[in-house]
Amino acid sequence: MNKRIFAKKAITAATLGAISLFNLTACSNAQQPAAASEPAADSNTLVAGESQPAPEEDVIVLKGIVDLVPHSEIIEYVRPQLEAQGIYIELVATAADSTTNEKLNAGEIDFNYFQHEPYLLSEVETNGYDIISAGGIHIEPITAYSDKYSSVDEIPDDAVVAIPNDGTNEYRALRILEENGFIVLDEAAKDSLSASVNDIVEYVKPIEIVEIDSAQIIPTKDDYDFFITNTNKALEAGITSNKLFSEGADSPYANIIAIRAEDADNPAIQALVEALLSEDTQQWIADNYGGAVIPVIDLGE
Repeated sequence: MNKRIFAKKAITAATLGAISLFNLTACSNAQQPAAASEPAADSNTLVAGESQPAPEEDVIVLKGIVDLVPHSEIIEYVRPQLEAQGIYIELVATAADSTTNEKLNAGEIDFNYFQHEPYLLSEVETNGYDIISAGGIHIEPITAYSDKYSSVDEIPDDAVVAIPNDGTNEYRALRILEENGFIVLDEAAKDSLSASVNDIVEYVKPIEIVEIDSAQIIPTKDDYDFFITNTNKALEAGITSNKLFSEGADSPYANIIAIRAEDADNPAIQALVEALLSEDTQQWIADNYGGAVIPVIDLGE
């Protein structure tokens, strides 16, 4: 039997019955669209009915904001399973931003799917949001790429590497540099899951590290000998750079379904997570992304 990272409740016949009742009381924002809306000006914004038929009046609507790749693609994969249970997913946008958790906390949406739990916890601590994880779904391992070299052994001394400058991803980038023999990090930084170049205690192999906004790494990749970025950004950009090294499947940074704490027992949310964590969906993730996106359950391979 596969070992799931997220312990979830089976959707029993009784639970499915509860979903119908929940339609009247939970998900305060799950209003039924009367008709398909006009496409938004932003090409990354989706409106219910734009590519799917508008839901029937007696279904539950869950509004969400997700990232485009792979999140929206994974949601689209489970959409038919959920619609068969009377649950319609309305993707308000496929471009999460700094306001996405604020919108969830305010009840403008019912879930989001773009972040890992350490990031969510930092948002909760900073802003006082009453938001929790409903479960980790997939891992986007942070990865080192190069257009100049095809293996770690080819990287010369004094090579220049670009890494993200935001807290969590900078730590992840520095950790894989350490794991691949370039640097040694201070132990206190490793314990805190937060680090910058100031926490490097030794350069085992001389390199120059450039800290840069993650959105600028791929557009400026030609300026560096190699660069480290999240695989979802590489997938969205369609880059063909050589993959040098990456986080493993034991990464603690699984992308999660985030919800308001009050919806922890919402049967529709539970059904969404159940569908995303099914063996079928997790196998589809493994097969579809070729290791660039990693399922969170052990598929016994």
